[in-house]
Amino acid sequence: MSDEVFRARGWFEETKPSNALTHAQGTNNMLELTPHAGRQPYQSMFDWGVYFPFIAQCLRIKQFEYPQVSSAVEEDAMVQHAIKQAAEQLFREQRVETQKTFKVNGETMRDTDEDGKNYQEILTNQERRAKSILMNMRSTLNHYLIMLTSWLLYKLLPCFLSGVVTHTRQIETLKRASERAPGIPLIFLPLHRSHLDYIMVTFILTNNDIRSPLVAAGDNLQIPIFGGLLRGLGAFFIKRKIDPVIGKKDILYRAILQQYLQHALKMSHNVEFFIEGGRTRTGKPCMPKGGILSVIVNAFMDRSIPDALLVPVSVNYERLVDGNFVREQKGEKKVPESFWKAMAGIWKTLHSKYGLMRIDFNEPYSIKELVQSFNKIVTDNNSHFKVYKPAERTLQHNQSTSSLYGTDVICEEHRTLIDSISREVVYDCAAATSVMSTNALAFLMLTRFRNGGEVNDIAKALDALRDRLKGRKDMAFAGDSLHIVNYSRDLLGEALITRTQNESGQIYLQPVQSIESLIELSYYSNMLTPYFALQSLLMITFHEMLPKPVENKKELDPDNLPGVPRKNLVDAALANCDVLRYEFILHKPTQVLNNLVEISLDELIMHGFIKLPEIKEEPESMAESRKLARNIAAYLDDDTDDSEYATFGQDDEPYNNHYDEKADIFLACETLAEQKALCEVLSPFCHTYLSVAQSISILYKNSMLESEFIKFVINDITSKVKSGACPYAESVSTDSVRNCLKLLEKWSVLEICNDHGLRLLSLGTLYETSKESVKTIVARIAKLVPLKTGHLPF
Repeated sequence: MSDEVFRARGWFEETKPSNALTHAQGTNNMLELTPHAGRQPYQSMFDWGVYFPFIAQCLRIKQFEYPQVSSAVEEDAMVQHAIKQAAEQLFREQRVETQKTFKVNGETMRDTDEDGKNYQEILTNQERRAKSILMNMRSTLNHYLIMLTSWLLYKLLPCFLSGVVTHTRQIETLKRASERAPGIPLIFLPLHRSHLDYIMVTFILTNNDIRSPLVAAGDNLQIPIFGGLLRGLGAFFIKRKIDPVIGKKDILYRAILQQYLQHALKMSHNVEFFIEGGRTRTGKPCMPKGGILSVIVNAFMDRSIPDALLVPVSVNYERLVDGNFVREQKGEKKVPESFWKAMAGIWKTLHSKYGLMRIDFNEPYSIKELVQSFNKIVTDNNSHFKVYKPAERTLQHNQSTSSLYGTDVICEEHRTLIDSISREVVYDCAAATSVMSTNALAFLMLTRFRNGGEVNDIAKALDALRDRLKGRKDMAFAGDSLHIVNYSRDLLGEALITRTQNESGQIYLQPVQSIESLIELSYYSNMLTPYFALQSLLMITFHEMLPKPVENKKELDPDNLPGVPRKNLVDAALANCDVLRYEFILHKPTQVLNNLVEISLDELIMHGFIKLPEIKEEPESMAESRKLARNIAAYLDDDTDDSEYATFGQDDEPYNNHYDEKADIFLACETLAEQKALCEVLSPFCHTYLSVAQSISILYKNSMLESEFIKFVINDITSKVKSGACPYAESVSTDSVRNCLKLLEKWSVLEICNDHGLRLLSLGTLYETSKESVKTIVARIAKLVPLKTGHLPF
């Protein structure tokens, strides 16, 4: 028998090559699993599936009915109403431009016959357009194409992936959920990293007898052959830009998209869409977009469906199949997808090695229960927002032809509900994303070993990182840390991390010191950034608040260490969280940020990064007890405030160092290297924000295109990196620049207006009057840039 047969039966474990890693316990490699074939208990040896396991697996997967949605959408009353609305709107616009008037008896009269003919022609054109939109959008999900693609993936994926790893319990939970309530749709919400995500979720669900979902895909993927293949695998295509004219809603397109989703849910189709909108360019989660989610929530609110189960999905790769996003982060234009680009990408992929892929399916939670939990928050807080209650379907109100948020006039409580659910999903996805070996190595290289280090020292640091993450983050790898470091470095390649040997024979690893290489390396490192974000922010804030040392005093006095009051540190950290509100989701909407800051501070104390006065006498159990108490407080206090972050006037100091108050937490001299590494987690983002703040002075008495301003900032950061003024090449990031612009707009520092489809930036009214007011913003953000002088030997 062939090795393929033995592997499928599980009769022997394939000897792993020296450059392979063992995946975590409790997980399975889907490329080696054939649940419907191979040797099974109580199965006849004459079953042909024993000898051809992959063919048998694909032929024996459970067959589901996938009813077509298009016909129901075409006949829907809301779509018909939208066609008339669109025709009337276009008719009115054309009438204003080309109105025919005649002078009869000194009065102006319209040619009503001509108007009637024009309206009928416009109406007919809109009906044709509706059919065209639907034809371009629709999915043609087909069981037989899924079977064929599944067999091809079993054959092709091992060419470039060493495994597609899933967690056994997670799959069992999904199967139970789908079997327990077969009429309730599952809504899969993956964080988006690669174009491969579209197919792999379907591949895993299909081979575990779970109904394949309809997948929302960008219409940029409608390329010859591949677009048709994706459509047959469940993709329905959505325009990247729904409204082609700024300030004018495409009523017809919105209505068709909304009703397509509504009817798909009513027909019990599972649905998958990427809540971030597009692939992450930085490696960390993007801020969520709520349009499609709002349609699904509306379907529950107007009783079109009794409930829906949201399934956050975390996808991660040891090495990204799509290559990298360095060009886009440097501000260069994205190369559009095409047939030949796809063919070249497939050829390159099949002849490369990308290591493991890991997919985690989080615990499903129902929209019904989520709405009830947010109702409780609203009620308990005596909020002015209304309680969210499902209502009878009303054509005039609950269903809209012009908004993906469900109503023509979007009520604030509805928008808040959608935003809260979407942020909860992204937070859960990020928390559940498994740490790949390359994530861990890249994180260490950019925080502890930016200037390089011996491989044995890096392995020890990896041991410490694994201990710190144990029980908090799922590690997608197992084994000896030295082997993991060497394996990860080989996978990332010489272009990102160099390997040399010194005179004593020690292996030395160092990140390649180029802007492109460090941006790409940061992509892998940033998977861990959200986990350490609060601790890093606390550490930066703590160092900034420490009293400045006495002049000419080079060494610290162990008996008289600098410190700050704990309460002041927490307040200052909360203020700084506001600066990063568009960069990270630091907490769930149902959590209190203050409690999480307190817990993070206790962790820093427990790990010896910050000292307490009684630290010498306090046993470790006391620190653990204090941390446990804060965790319980955070669990019990599930109230939320409308203002999750502290809000400060831009002319005011966000915090003050009240040194007359007694300091009760102090600098720990023994862990300065670790403190520096923790500050390095957020330092690249802080330098980007500082450059944006320093650049807004060019808008004084002047307006500028947003795209041109972003180019200016990216060029400025690049110059600083080359001159050494900015030590972080990965600070060259258009994503972070855009996030900072959102922050400054929120603070009313900037005003952004649309002029014929172009976004114009100008200073807000207050900051337009004086250049000095802009300096307060620079000073505000500069407080987040870690110190490199003074009493900290960084």
